Amino acid sequence: MKDLLAEIWESIRRNKLRTALTGFAVAWGIFMLIVLLGAGNGLMNAFNQQGEQFASNTMVVYGGVTSQPANGYEAGRYIQLNNNDISITQSALFSENVDEVGATMYSGPYVLVLNGRHVSTYLVGCYPNMKNMNKIELICGRFINPLDMQMERKSLVLSASHASQLLNGGEDYESLLGKSVSFGGNSWMVVGVYKTDKSAQRVEEYVPMPTLQVLTNELNRVGQINFSFHGLATEEDNNQFEARYRAAINKAHKAAPDDQSSIWIWNRFTQNMQMNKGTSILRKALWVLGILTLIGGIVGVSNIMLITVKERTREFGVRKAIGASPWEIMKLILAESVSITAFFGYVGMFLGMVACEVMKMTVGQSSVEFFGESIRLFVNPTVGLDVAIGVTIVLVIAGTLAGLSPAMKAAKIRPIQALNET
Repeated sequence: MKDLLAEIWESIRRNKLRTALTGFAVAWGIFMLIVLLGAGNGLMNAFNQQGEQFASNTMVVYGGVTSQPANGYEAGRYIQLNNNDISITQSALFSENVDEVGATMYSGPYVLVLNGRHVSTYLVGCYPNMKNMNKIELICGRFINPLDMQMERKSLVLSASHASQLLNGGEDYESLLGKSVSFGGNSWMVVGVYKTDKSAQRVEEYVPMPTLQVLTNELNRVGQINFSFHGLATEEDNNQFEARYRAAINKAHKAAPDDQSSIWIWNRFTQNMQMNKGTSILRKALWVLGILTLIGGIVGVSNIMLITVKERTREFGVRKAIGASPWEIMKLILAESVSITAFFGYVGMFLGMVACEVMKMTVGQSSVEFFGESIRLFVNPTVGLDVAIGVTIVLVIAGTLAGLSPAMKAAKIRPIQALNET
């Protein structure tokens, strides 16, 4: 083994530049593969994080503007959702698929006042199911409940960031439970504090929908309708349901049944389906690009081994003439091929992992403003150690195969022909 390593070292030492260039190609290939996979993972994690903010089997309906004339009305009419639209959503027309139905309306800005401290905010009138649909995480207390809705209570669920401001930077949120907060000329009782989404630009407080309708004197106004559903497993099923639902709401507002602009439907289920398709395509594309780069390094290893065999033809002839077996010749070439591939492969793997960590600490912590919201483009852009080691092991196996053809060629050299080589 010692003699074999010495011979490999001597061969590499005699061809420093060629070995270095080949090794660079191998290291660069695995480096790029790991960096591409890390960047892809960061991008997909960011997409998934945005999608995980909401329950996937939910739809949100917004009022829109009609795009065609119908029932004596011209195009361009704004559709304001109302309580009747909630009743339609809850009706037998859609009971086969619709589960829980809720609604929201926004109002503000208001100024919360507690113990002389002021915080500017907006109110969201909502139903109890908003908590599950939007995955609102409570820190303490409770969310809006059916009794709040029925009795039109002035119950308030505070955001953690505004609660902290009212506490002068403190985090003793439980001390706020049961306390009265003043705004809009009314006194509201704090019943809960929820965890604030740091990526959101505007932070809001939740109150019972009927209470906000009464206080704003807009008893029949609805900003959005939210509902969860089941039994719509494919994109075609969802499209058919949306068409039926749109036609029913449009009919109630005397709009054309097929008017796509009169109401807007945000289907989180089909959005996730499309997002999953996109991330799957992206992942495959990154693997293809990385593997093609890697193949370039493997081809380089094969080429340098072929050149090595040609340069050492006479040496191999002498070895065979004094009794060296074909396997011993093959072993020498294969060992050199594996050594180059393994060493530079692990160098590339290490540098790739370092680059991913650098990405995580730089671009992985940054965000961009998009339609008024702060969104992170990369979340944890790294590659698991198991994936990196697995790719490197595959690279070493590929390096062995790359050296196989040159090794077989060296093993077939006949001593007399080799000694005649110039």
